[in-house]
Amino acid sequence: MDLTADAHKILLAAIDAVKPENLIRRRIKRERDTLSINGQKLALSTFRNIFVVGAGKASAAMAAELEKIIGNRITAGAVVTKYDHAVACRQIRIYEGGHPVLDENGLAGSNAVFELVNRAGADDLVISLISGGGSALLEKLPPGISLKQLQKTFQRLLECGAAIEEINAVRKHLSLIKGGQLARAIAPATALTLIISDVIGDPLDAIASGPTAPDPTTFETAWGVIQKYRLEEKLPGPVAAYLVSGVSGKHPETLKSGDPLFSKVRHFILGNNYSALTAARETARKGGYKTLLLSSRIQGEAREVARVLAAVAQEISVSGQPVAVPACVLAGGETTVTLRGNGKGGRNQELALAALIALQNHSGSYVIASCGSDGTDGPTDAAGGIASPQVLAAAREKSLSPQNALENNDAYPFLAQCGGLIKTGPTGTNVMDIMLVMVA
Repeated sequence: MDLTADAHKILLAAIDAVKPENLIRRRIKRERDTLSINGQKLALSTFRNIFVVGAGKASAAMAAELEKIIGNRITAGAVVTKYDHAVACRQIRIYEGGHPVLDENGLAGSNAVFELVNRAGADDLVISLISGGGSALLEKLPPGISLKQLQKTFQRLLECGAAIEEINAVRKHLSLIKGGQLARAIAPATALTLIISDVIGDPLDAIASGPTAPDPTTFETAWGVIQKYRLEEKLPGPVAAYLVSGVSGKHPETLKSGDPLFSKVRHFILGNNYSALTAARETARKGGYKTLLLSSRIQGEAREVARVLAAVAQEISVSGQPVAVPACVLAGGETTVTLRGNGKGGRNQELALAALIALQNHSGSYVIASCGSDGTDGPTDAAGGIASPQVLAAAREKSLSPQNALENNDAYPFLAQCGGLIKTGPTGTNVMDIMLVMVA
């Protein structure tokens, strides 16, 4: 068996399974004027107008595929996606904007979304297409706050080490579209939200900051984050003032669970990390591997997760547990990297590099691969990386130190020189990362 070639094949099958066009073809069907989504039926004839809006890396591809199904019933549409992720549509206008940093083009696209949903009446339907990246791409600023002030605020939060949940609490309360507020703008129309999830566990309030979902956080939560990290004097004045006045009840809260508005809102998860892993498992089985789907909820420091996956590879080689050879153990989720150096790389490449170090004295045949489903890993053109005896041999031949590269967070050049990079190009989807442990 060629473990490296098989790993690439399995990873590509996983990504292909969660591409918007494939998910929508599987999950959404139309028979005359009845739309079926994940098995639930909806009569399109009951609506006067159908508007389509959305945001995220996969939203344009989702829009193009939805047009093929209900194109003749779409009144108008506006979707915001990342640069170079646009897909040609007829009824739906596609806007491109900055990601991961919001820019003026993203704001223009978001304004188009907001204006469109405000046209919807009680007998209309609004379909929202939401995917990973939507938090940065979909935004409506509160009055008195500029784009630069918002960008500075989130830079401060990133620098102080705030958790993503804390950042999102602030983000939702410096927005007029996040935290269910898009649903508020859509009302009194009926709202359907079609989602490709890039968040562990698929929490509706976290995916793209939950524009049509209830928000459990408050202005008090957001200001508590600012106080926790002592940022009161480091924020732009208008931002701090807005949050403080929000705590005093001077601004509308994000929407909460139990709000009667949600009686006309339905959410559908079309695909997630588990969807990708199940497709990968089927491809591995067809290739002759004994498989184990470990988890779609892997989190933690990339180099620590790498050590665990390396230990799994060693155990399979020695005892045939938890699955006998030829083995393919699958996992997914999203790791993190604590920057210690100034090198170039991404979390998937760092995981592969750390796994290579953990297995440098292992004599068996193995591959450990980690790949971002969106085709992008950190600020590089690679989707991820592979650890294998071949990569290690190439490093030794070139006198390259994997330990030095890891200490400098410099996985990209190391793997590039050793044939250990995975490159897919932009995939048009995003369901976090896919990890493989393969042993023969």
